[in-house]
Amino acid sequence: MSRRYTLKSAHIFQWVMKNPGRGAPYGYDSLAEASGCGSGLIEKLATGRQKTADVNDAHSLVEALGVALLVLFAPNASPEMDEASPDEPPTKKE
Repeated sequence: MSRRYTLKSAHIFQWVMKNPGRGAPYGYDSLAEASGCGSGLIEKLATGRQKTADVNDAHSLVEALGVALLVLFAPNASPEMDEASPDEPPTKKE
């Protein structure tokens, strides 16, 4: 199971695509090329049909757009268990 970040706002994502921190405005295909992410993912995020992105995709998108990660994405407050996590969460020792 991969970790995912939640997109804060599709509207803000669209605005940043039109006003990136570096370079010319992006369309779905040009941002896909610059970030290495699929144009389908970018379109879904921009239209609000998808609310989350894989951690690696989120980092690639913000790097291409020239903004900080937390401008567009929010890490989950309570990360889900992944393969590297212990079977049970730690307990308080008394």
